[in-house]
Amino acid sequence: MTAFPRPHRDDVLIAVAGFLGGLLMWSLGLDTHSDQGFEPRSLALVPLAVMSGAELLRRTMPNTSLAIGCLTMLADQFTVGNVATIAMFTDLVYAAVLYGTPAAARRIPAVSMVATAAVTVTALVIYQDAQAILPGLLFAVLTVVPAWTGVSVRTHRDAAEAAQLRAEQTALLAEIDRTQAVTAERARMARELHDLVAGHLSAIAIHSTAALSLDDPKTSREALGVIRENSVDGLAEMRRLIGLLRDSGGDAEPAAAPTLAGVDALLDQSRTNGASSGLECTLEDTREAGLALPAPVELAAYRIIQESLTNALKHASPGRIRVALAQDERTLTVRVTSPYGDRPGPRAPGSGAGLVGMRERVALLDGQFESGPVTNGDGRKIWQVRAELPVEEGNRKA
Repeated sequence: MTAFPRPHRDDVLIAVAGFLGGLLMWSLGLDTHSDQGFEPRSLALVPLAVMSGAELLRRTMPNTSLAIGCLTMLADQFTVGNVATIAMFTDLVYAAVLYGTPAAARRIPAVSMVATAAVTVTALVIYQDAQAILPGLLFAVLTVVPAWTGVSVRTHRDAAEAAQLRAEQTALLAEIDRTQAVTAERARMARELHDLVAGHLSAIAIHSTAALSLDDPKTSREALGVIRENSVDGLAEMRRLIGLLRDSGGDAEPAAAPTLAGVDALLDQSRTNGASSGLECTLEDTREAGLALPAPVELAAYRIIQESLTNALKHASPGRIRVALAQDERTLTVRVTSPYGDRPGPRAPGSGAGLVGMRERVALLDGQFESGPVTNGDGRKIWQVRAELPVEEGNRKA
């Protein structure tokens, strides 16, 4: 069973006010058809009561209330009439346009205009007098005016709702952009923090383990020296990163980003850190001299080499680590290979964040990245990290 819609509070007030107002006019003898002598006068209260009841549905069932109102107005013509009944009918026309369906909002004004024209023409034909236009004007006041008033109010209401919806969507998009920006910045900071300190901490972990496991004063002193060097360098890197974060909103000059010119220093550090593990490092740079690179590409290449050397220090078996750089008109290719297989001695634990960070850096530049074990020319397995970075913007002489 369908529940009857509960009237809106304002509709109840309108219905009660209309009925009481009409009752007061009837008691004072203010009838609209008093000269026609309809009896008994109390019949006028029936259309008044029905029209008041229709007002209760003006918002919840606007089309139904208008249909009841039209029939009630027709019945009211056979009584002495009441101004309140007429006034409530005009409100029903207005409400049907304002609260009804979009189709009803389009049809009711058109139908009211056609009906007004029909009433006017019919009156002129019957009475053959210019005063016959007055019924048409009265009909227009009762139907056309409230209908088009409803159209105007509905148009402004829809425009306000659309503007509010656009504002909410704009705010939502702004919040999404802010969230994405914060997430991207956090990911960038995580990559930078990992790349800055992972190598130093890995060297510290490996050499501290070696110093604890080997009862050799000379080996322990060498390990402690490497530990101290990496701890000091790592602390300096951390201070630099913290300084960048604190001064990001101020006037401090930004620190220079590392470039491929510093790869030699990276290899020297890796040779020192990996000497006890039997690791050697070589660089093969076949790039043409004088070619400049976009700063994001150069930073990404530097970090990929740095993280690859760190991973080799953690996991590679004794042997040679090879770093190769090549560049053509469109692409900078970075390739780092290291021995693959079980290794003796201490190993630093890995989290997998390094490979994720490298992949993210390459993806941000629309490049290609691959990593994993491959077979070299002599049939031995090696671990390879290979990145191709687009460099169209940097293909120019420095």
